[in-house]
Amino acid sequence: MTEPFGRCLAGKSILITGGLQGVGLEVARHAQANGAARIVLAGRDPDKAAAARAEIPGAEFVFGELADPATPDRLMAEALAHGPIDGLVNAAGITDRASFLDGDAALWDKLFAVNARAPYLLMSAFIRHRLNSGAPGSIVNIQSMNAHCGAPDLAIYSASKGALATLTRNAANAHLSDRIRVNGINMGWAATPGEQKMQGETLGKGSDWSAKVAQRQPLGRMLEAAEVARLAVYLLSDLSGLQTGTHIDLEQRVVGAPS
Repeated sequence: MTEPFGRCLAGKSILITGGLQGVGLEVARHAQANGAARIVLAGRDPDKAAAARAEIPGAEFVFGELADPATPDRLMAEALAHGPIDGLVNAAGITDRASFLDGDAALWDKLFAVNARAPYLLMSAFIRHRLNSGAPGSIVNIQSMNAHCGAPDLAIYSASKGALATLTRNAANAHLSDRIRVNGINMGWAATPGEQKMQGETLGKGSDWSAKVAQRQPLGRMLEAAEVARLAVYLLSDLSGLQTGTHIDLEQRVVGAPS
């Protein structure tokens, strides 16, 4: 189901990072199905653009490595060269594992560069653009349930997502009167392409790891990217009204409830 809200994004232009696969691409599908007039997909692998273009007719593409501090401003500038941007979705992220026992400064810098610094710079560029145009805007940050604490081997990743969560509320508060809304989705465990590669190949759990994980979940399945995408579209659109500065836990467990 890719059209849960009719045409709630009619005429809107949306820039989506991590847009060539996984959650980012799913958000693009739902945004277009809900009337978005222009979809700009940001990614680092031009070889994936053909497949994304086939799924999102008329999509535009901007490419760059978000670990490079110059990339976010350039991506936004390239997107704005062809018209205004009404909404930004920060869906790109990396999930390298590290605990307090095996993490190091290099991995800290790598994760924070992509998961916190890049979204900050993109939000900054987007906010300046909307202020200059005198128009409202909406930002949706794809965060993580791990921001609440995180597994031991996700210490640095969890910290980077916690930083993004704080930036979400800070931006929402700073630009509330500018009519720029900023919300975050604390995403639970989903079998995205990136997670498939991490679990199945990098961690050596095999191609059936997600089926085994699903059996242990309260609802007998994992979170689906489409569920994240539907929520993102709602937050991008006027349907969410004045909602800003919120973190929505999209997971099968309630934080604080006894396990």
